[in-house]
Amino acid sequence: MSHTTVIGIALTVPHGLSKLTTMVVHLKPETESRLQELAATTGRAPDELVEDAMTGYLAELTQVRNMLDGRYDDIKSGRVQPVDGDEAFEQLRKKSQDRRRS
Repeated sequence: MSHTTVIGIALTVPHGLSKLTTMVVHLKPETESRLQELAATTGRAPDELVEDAMTGYLAELTQVRNMLDGRYDDIKSGRVQPVDGDEAFEQLRKKSQDRRRS
């Protein structure tokens, strides 16, 4: 059964003011244990660690989404030609085999 941890997540409202809201997060016991251990080791509150982790994850997700959108736009406009996946993997296998023989 999962353990419930209540954390505060900072949200930014359109006027640039910061508003603190409470959110319930369900963690597996092993995740909760690791979070508590890290909090004790670093001296930081668990909610701060979760906030940092979510901020980093969302920034990375946005970066990946923008990169994928850009690649799609490049292919759609014809600036980049798509590569057949099977062909690309076959080329990688061949390069790997050639390196082993060298």
